[in-house]
Amino acid sequence: MIESPKILTIKKLWQRPSCEQIAAFQSVPTGFVADALGGGGAMSMNIKPIGDGLDIKCIAAGPALTVDAGPADVLGTFAALSLIVPSDILVVGFSGFQGSAAAGDRVMGMLKNAGGAALVSDGPMRDYAGIVDVGLPVWCTGLNPASPFLTGPAAVGLPINIGGQAVSSGDMIVADRDGVVVVPFDKIDAVIEKLIAIKAMEKELDAKVAEGLITIEAVSALMSSEQTRYV
Repeated sequence: MIESPKILTIKKLWQRPSCEQIAAFQSVPTGFVADALGGGGAMSMNIKPIGDGLDIKCIAAGPALTVDAGPADVLGTFAALSLIVPSDILVVGFSGFQGSAAAGDRVMGMLKNAGGAALVSDGPMRDYAGIVDVGLPVWCTGLNPASPFLTGPAAVGLPINIGGQAVSSGDMIVADRDGVVVVPFDKIDAVIEKLIAIKAMEKELDAKVAEGLITIEAVSALMSSEQTRYV
């Protein structure tokens, strides 16, 4: 006879970025981080700031704590709240289910009490006014007032797939009004190093645009070369 599966599975330990690594991503635009990843790492555009970021300042960067909640269920999400470490971002895989809310204002209030920095989900949220009052940023697929269940099965701390990206607990999540980017744990230091050059390059390009730049040198050179045909 096959043993009945457990209702809740929790991974106790995972690698966490250092305080210095977390600090290196604060207020860094998601576009810079995606560039440092070679143009990758971004979750689906369906996952966006709640309310388009108009009522809550949707900027956050911190380590992921993953939840495989499953469709229409919040058991794993509530279990994860007791495992939050300050600065963590709760990343809730809802299997892309849109028929009920993945969380609401009470979950966000508890997450804030625990020191969490934000919530990211591939499901919708509910209790918009209450979430605004809590003030923690949220990235989700929209709003749905329907209630979820609290029955499981669910898993906390294990790898999930959400918004087209694989996410493990301890990966860095960087999010703003442009979207959400995932930095795998083993790439954190390399991305931080690349961000130094990217920030300098972007600053230089901004200055040139402000001075009247029309196009970039590489394109101008191509247009003047034998690789361009004019008809």
